[in-house]
Amino acid sequence: METQSRGRLTGGGSGGGGLTSERTVSCLVLTLVIGVCCIHALEMNTGKIPFLEAVNGSTVLLPCTYASCIGITNLYFKWEFNDNGTMQKVADSVIPTDHVEPNKVNVYRERVEYVGSSKENNISILLWNVTFEDAGVYTCFGKNPKEKGRNHSAFFTLYVVEELRVVDNTLTIIIASCVGGFIASLMAFMLLKNFTLFVLAKIEEKNKECLVTSSGIDNTENGLSGSKSTPKKA
Repeated sequence: METQSRGRLTGGGSGGGGLTSERTVSCLVLTLVIGVCCIHALEMNTGKIPFLEAVNGSTVLLPCTYASCIGITNLYFKWEFNDNGTMQKVADSVIPTDHVEPNKVNVYRERVEYVGSSKENNISILLWNVTFEDAGVYTCFGKNPKEKGRNHSAFFTLYVVEELRVVDNTLTIIIASCVGGFIASLMAFMLLKNFTLFVLAKIEEKNKECLVTSSGIDNTENGLSGSKSTPKKA
């Protein structure tokens, strides 16, 4: 009886340990997922190419989007311009929640227009009639209260020039022409090679036919000459 009781106790203990292990693993996985999500909770993005070269007097778009895997609540965003080390506020506002437009976007500089859309997580601005003074680094800043005060930023550099530089494509054209000529020559060589092999094969085939025909004729002549009977003497 004591042995059976001990066995039951042991079995029950091992079962409880397995359940505890499963719960521990589940908690670790959940913690890891939440941790990864929190690390990348809010992301500000100014595009794959975060710079632009614009002509003096033109109108340019300064792009910026945001993304969050935990959602937003009263997301504060702003654009700033680095004026020789002094950060000047360009525009700012608060987005109440996902896909809801801000009540008012404050613009602090002339020739600036907010063209973003919360439905597309877009907080881009438009800069009209750019001047050389507008050239520099712009910062797209975001702060989501759900992240307990963490800040996120992305940068966009604007270059203003008198006129766009004309790119000299001479070297590119020369390289492309050389490569194209080489490929064309290679194709012509392969075609000529195949045609030559085809002609040689036909000539060899015709020679074999001629040999077979001449051999047959020789055999026929030998047979005829061998079948001639010697005339009997009278």
